[in-house]
Amino acid sequence: MAAYKIQFKVSIRKDLDFIPKHDLQRILERIGSLADNPRPAGCEKLSGQERYRVRQGNYRIIYSVHDFELTVLVVKVGHRGQVYR
Repeated sequence: MAAYKIQFKVSIRKDLDFIPKHDLQRILERIGSLADNPRPAGCEKLSGQERYRVRQGNYRIIYSVHDFELTVLVVKVGHRGQVYR
């Protein structure tokens, strides 16, 4: 299986600015692992959308997968209660 390219929505930078450094490192590692397996065990498909959610500690990573382009687009990162707002 070919590796997917990870892309970030422009607004992700704002999301990541407020995350503590030790949590941020784990989140970025988790996002990087999506390049090898964009639909890992434990990911959930969001109802009514073509997006997925994975957990990393108390944080949620929302992303979409584009199989024909081999890309993963990360659209939102946030604390578990804030990610859907």
